Amino acid sequence: MVTLVNGQDKKTLHVNRNEIAPKIDGNLNDSAWQNAEIATDFISFQPEIGLKASKDVRTEVKMTYDDQAIYISAYLYDDPSKIMKQQTNRDDFGQADFFLVVINPNNDAQNDTTFFVFASGQQADAIVNPTIGEDFGWNAVWKSAVKMQDDGWTVEIKIPYRALRFPEQETPTWGIQFHREFRRDRARYTWNPIDPTQGNIGLYHGELKGLDNIKPPVRLNLYPFTTGIATNFDGETETDLKFGLDIKYGITDNITLDATLIPDFSQVGFDNLELNLGPFEQTFREQRQFFTEGVDLFSKGGLFFSRRIGNAPVGEVDLAENENLNRPNTTKVLNAIKVSGRSKSGLGIGILNAITEKTTAAITDDNDVILRDEVVEPFTNYNIFVVDQQYNGNSSISLINTNVLREGSFRDANATALVSNFQNKRNTFRIDTEARLSHVNFQNAEAETGFSSFLFVGKTHGNWRYSFDHRFADTKFNINDIGLNLRNNRNDFGADWSYEIFEPTEKLNRYRINGFVNYRRLANPGVFSGFNFGANYFAIAKKSLDAYGFNFRFSPGKQFDYFESRDGRPFIFENSGRIGGFISTNYNRPFAYDIRASVGAIFEDGRDFTSVNLELEPRYRFNDNFILVYKFEYNKRKGERGFATSENDETIFGERDRRRVTNTITANYTFNPLHTLSLNLRNYWDTVDYDYELFTLLDNGRLTTDSNYNLDNVTDDPNVNFKTWNVDLSYSWQFAPGSFLTALYRNQLFNVNDNSFDTFSTSFNTLFEQPALNQFSLRLQYFIDFNGIKSIFSKNNNQS
Repeated sequence: MVTLVNGQDKKTLHVNRNEIAPKIDGNLNDSAWQNAEIATDFISFQPEIGLKASKDVRTEVKMTYDDQAIYISAYLYDDPSKIMKQQTNRDDFGQADFFLVVINPNNDAQNDTTFFVFASGQQADAIVNPTIGEDFGWNAVWKSAVKMQDDGWTVEIKIPYRALRFPEQETPTWGIQFHREFRRDRARYTWNPIDPTQGNIGLYHGELKGLDNIKPPVRLNLYPFTTGIATNFDGETETDLKFGLDIKYGITDNITLDATLIPDFSQVGFDNLELNLGPFEQTFREQRQFFTEGVDLFSKGGLFFSRRIGNAPVGEVDLAENENLNRPNTTKVLNAIKVSGRSKSGLGIGILNAITEKTTAAITDDNDVILRDEVVEPFTNYNIFVVDQQYNGNSSISLINTNVLREGSFRDANATALVSNFQNKRNTFRIDTEARLSHVNFQNAEAETGFSSFLFVGKTHGNWRYSFDHRFADTKFNINDIGLNLRNNRNDFGADWSYEIFEPTEKLNRYRINGFVNYRRLANPGVFSGFNFGANYFAIAKKSLDAYGFNFRFSPGKQFDYFESRDGRPFIFENSGRIGGFISTNYNRPFAYDIRASVGAIFEDGRDFTSVNLELEPRYRFNDNFILVYKFEYNKRKGERGFATSENDETIFGERDRRRVTNTITANYTFNPLHTLSLNLRNYWDTVDYDYELFTLLDNGRLTTDSNYNLDNVTDDPNVNFKTWNVDLSYSWQFAPGSFLTALYRNQLFNVNDNSFDTFSTSFNTLFEQPALNQFSLRLQYFIDFNGIKSIFSKNNNQS
């Protein structure tokens, strides 16, 4: 008998082979289930720990298998009137009960494949490990069916072997776990008991025995697609028809090749553009499926930021007087491949390679006459290589290398990281370390090599937890050719503590309070830059299941911002603080809402800075098919000081009032798990109004008006009125497993000027006077499984 981390014995489920596969229809009357062993006696781990499910809400699970797949059935007893079953998009949980199967073919407690089936009939799936958590960007093609019963609901699942990675073994032992969630009270039960106070949940899997002599299939899946696009902008219409192919191929039992041979990202959603006044670049989340699916290995070490691939060109161009550079916003991705997998011994290997085409930019004169084209991004190759060894069921050590090669004399870059995540066998403390090197060959400057490191030591069990961390980066550390590092030159120390409960009290389902202290210095010169401390409180009420919380943070004394000036000199501010809170009502109710609010201030002689943030997010679920969410965000900063412009090589600061208003509407009508209609609408408005008198920055970090700069004598007016409008309306139909027809209409408007005094209505009207981008696209993707083709030919040969 195998023993778990908390001393209890693991459960074992024995499974038998069946020659006649069950029909996946939700009816559990197939012969395959008649004599199958039952996994039952589920035990809760949230909100209570260790409660056995009563007979009227018990769960009974059975499994069988054949040469093609694993089959699971579950009878989930319950009062049908209490079962929640909101219809949602795939991988979107919503308000629905669910049944979860966790499979770990390596039985290593670290590399799980999870399959969710909701009471609505919808699916979700993810790959899970302690480093990245749950990655729902991973998607497999598998079958499931749900049927409502008089005393509960039933589930049948077919998981083809192509959805799993495992070696050929005569008598394997796999890790297995089953979860069940009752959405009405957020209660979660598992077949093998879990102790949430200690260790990752993968350590608490049971064991699956009896999968004798199963063979990994040829894992070859093809995804041919075609997209038709019609775009209209400012009276001009363009059309395009694209064809492409994505491939998944199992090179070995555990190593998979993913390739997008002719990429098409035309249906990727709009980025949520915002006005960026800060010294650091604005970034957006990845929405391209190839770069969101199965990238857990490549996230090791923090060296990879996928938006760099296909991003705006980085090449420099020498311009003469009265010449203007019209730099493209993107470069075209020609193809991309991923090779990744993990052996039975826990050795993971990952390779990602992508190629972008040569990109030119038009050089124009002041009359917009094109003078010539210049190459701003040559033919470029992006590469990542990862080796990751897991051990002890809870720890790993990794080596990561990234490389960017640009054709010709353009900038090249290389970065390497050594990463360790260590947890002791008792799962009571954790030590994480990182050491990273970067090397950049610049286009018109000397090469630079930089270094960065990170250390975390923390207690990871029990109610009381605490940790210490240190982060260092020298002035030359730079991974931004394929990674994301907003700043370097840091030598930061931090300490955290927390207290949380794992079982309900009389009034609370759970609560957590934590505090932190941060002390910051520059790496070079080694000077103090800042200090802050704060605390957070989070709780969920026991009866209502409403969540609420409070937080505060304060930076006492002088704080030295070395980045706002853009020239390395410090900008000093003193005694800044913020306090806030939130409430999130129970989404189980048809009407629910979230409210978040905070206020901030700077307590400094000669300053009158205040900030107010408010977010209101009501939602209404009309029925299990239709939900509407509205979000209003308001942010006002009065008396803020920051970089305004440059004049005669001098850094000009200003005191400004900033006001931001964002309105977002999200609506989803899900007809059933195969048909979904979605609407996303966003309007963003941001005004920045500077005081007439402007400042220059002294070397001691203070501001002065002695240079006599004002709004009338600077070349560029820093006042801003920034507005955007985005609409995405989409319809998706899964007409066959893994096969989709998607129609998308998009509308976008954008305007920026210096009319910072304009009201919201005036700015809104001005926005709709701008030319609009209108685009309609229709995409067809079909899933082809090589094993399905092979079986058809086998049947034909047998019949002949």
